[in-house]
Amino acid sequence: MEQVTKQQENNNSSKKRTSWFKSWKIISLISIIVIAVIIAALFFYQKTHFNSNITINNIEVSGLTADRALETLQASVLINNVYVGEEMVTKGKETQMMFSDNDLPEIKSLLQSQWTFFPSSKPKTYSITPVIQDKYRSEDLIEELEQKLITMNQELHPPTDAQVSIENGEIVISESADGEQYDISSLIEEYGNNEYTSEIYLTPVYLQPVKEDSELVQNQVEKLQNFLDHNIEYEINEQVYSLMASEFILDASLSVNMDVLVDSDTIFNKIVEINDSHSTLGKDFSFKTHSGSVISVKGEGYGWALDAEKEAALIAEAFSAGEKSISASNIYGNGWEDEGYGYETTSNNGIGDTYAEVSIKDQHMWIYRDGELVVDTHVVTGNQSTQQDTLTGVWYILFKRSPYTLTGTSANNSEYATDVEYWAPFTNSGQGFHDADWRTNWSSNAYHTTGSNGCVNVPPDVMKKVYEYLNFYDPVVIY
Repeated sequence: MEQVTKQQENNNSSKKRTSWFKSWKIISLISIIVIAVIIAALFFYQKTHFNSNITINNIEVSGLTADRALETLQASVLINNVYVGEEMVTKGKETQMMFSDNDLPEIKSLLQSQWTFFPSSKPKTYSITPVIQDKYRSEDLIEELEQKLITMNQELHPPTDAQVSIENGEIVISESADGEQYDISSLIEEYGNNEYTSEIYLTPVYLQPVKEDSELVQNQVEKLQNFLDHNIEYEINEQVYSLMASEFILDASLSVNMDVLVDSDTIFNKIVEINDSHSTLGKDFSFKTHSGSVISVKGEGYGWALDAEKEAALIAEAFSAGEKSISASNIYGNGWEDEGYGYETTSNNGIGDTYAEVSIKDQHMWIYRDGELVVDTHVVTGNQSTQQDTLTGVWYILFKRSPYTLTGTSANNSEYATDVEYWAPFTNSGQGFHDADWRTNWSSNAYHTTGSNGCVNVPPDVMKKVYEYLNFYDPVVIY
């Protein structure tokens, strides 16, 4: 009996243990299922919703799905004020953000990148730019900002660059100084890189001066030093003058393109000095006559001089351009259009070996070509009794015409028109060589009372030869 009771107790205990084990397995399974559901739900939620403290373009999207975040961004207003530092430079007009469905993939990408398995409250800020361009922000507002900055800069003190110049023959570097003007290009560049947020804040950037130790300034110093060391060979009438910039350039500066701009110099004084020793304009020519005597004849139409002001400017330009040699070229005189003649003639005291010689006293003319006598004839010059004398001096052949009609006014104020076969004038007032087939008195004293109206009358049988041997610009010496 006792054995039966123990057997029953053992069976009951075994049943209880089996029942408890079954209950524990069920509870564990249920717990695992619940936990799995919770984890799955949490995973799904975290995968489809932004964490706390998440902003996109400064817009709060915490706890939102990508679709809801897009809707929130689309509904957001842009104030569009632009600040440089603490100062509001441009007050924009309010607009809606330009986000569209085209931006949803990037928002989803942000959602994935910020994902954490467990919810996080760590602040994170993201920035994206709409696929569809915001015309107001990218064009209108930036143009308005640029114009505003330009206007502001006009009222602000600009920076002062270090400048290199030549003062009193020495190279001088002026001091640079900071200014107040904005560096507009840098600010516009920063604007373009700014996030697409309601308001735009730009860090102040100012125009910087060129500093004394900058590479540009050092290059300018080198440029001016080379300029001062430059030498030009200046040639005039086969004589060469060596001109050193350091001796003649007192003040100069540099252009933006690094061209040397000569402000003041003493080259002009040097050219005046050179001109005084070489020019023939208005001076007396020493002339050896046909008879062998040496006389002094004043230069009238014939002669030349340097335009010292133009020559000085030409030489200064040559220094700036780095030229090594230059010839005199700005010549003037008493020609028809102020041209000068005889510049490159150095023989025979500037008259040369080809010329016409007229002696009023002897009433005779000689023509030389290359030092050889080719014409030797008597002539009749201007009427002394009516003060229509042929003008003395050194002239030149202005032009030649054949045939020609001489016109003018006689001593009695009557007008005349006379045909001649050959005409070669030498004064601007109308005196020249011509044939005179009407003349009957060719004596050596005819000019006292029956001379010409000022011209040199040449016998008709000789005038053709005279015409052929006289060329344009040949000197004519009358004494």
